[in-house]
Amino acid sequence: MISVQTWSDAQRLWDFQQMHHEPRPCSVAIGLGSHDLGVADVTVGLYQRGMFPLIVFTGATSRTTRDRMPRGEAEHYRERALELGVPASAIVIESRARNTGENINFARVLLEERGIEVSSVLLVSKPYEERRAYATARKLWPGVEIVSASAPMTLSEYVDSMKDPRLVLDMLVGAQQRLLIYPEQGFMIRQEVPEPVAAAYERLCSEGFTSRLVPAN
Repeated sequence: MISVQTWSDAQRLWDFQQMHHEPRPCSVAIGLGSHDLGVADVTVGLYQRGMFPLIVFTGATSRTTRDRMPRGEAEHYRERALELGVPASAIVIESRARNTGENINFARVLLEERGIEVSSVLLVSKPYEERRAYATARKLWPGVEIVSASAPMTLSEYVDSMKDPRLVLDMLVGAQQRLLIYPEQGFMIRQEVPEPVAAAYERLCSEGFTSRLVPAN
């Protein structure tokens, strides 16, 4: 049973991850691979609104996706986009990346190899990883403007869609941890974390929502 306080703490982390960027036309979209096909759906919706001419889906597989996406995250995203009417010519896939940093770096190299000039990226992620993705892209691709996007869902709606509350809370905690430790490791820009967010994170860790934490050193 998850307590009211725990849900309140999770909501605080969820709200902090939202960048609240207004989608605008960009050179390209990058859909970050994950277990969530909703990332592909959001990317397609933005493409159909004319926000960009080209989509890069990036992602291999992980322990979370190897069973549900055996052909790789980027390939499953591509298949979803094709089903929703995006022409194959508007989709490029990068199928090696296994973390957010590799998503950004490998997509960047792929676009450079194809001679595609990029001044802005509409970066599509899961709702609880907007800030993490943004901070990573700003660090690894500093000359490009980054606009963040994700499915416009509440925490409750996302938990219902995933049907695994504990997994969602574990992932929220994991995303927050990376915001705290990755700047020192050179993986992302530093983001100021308000004290109430830091306190909520510490409480969730103490309650055992730690399966998605990484070693701090």
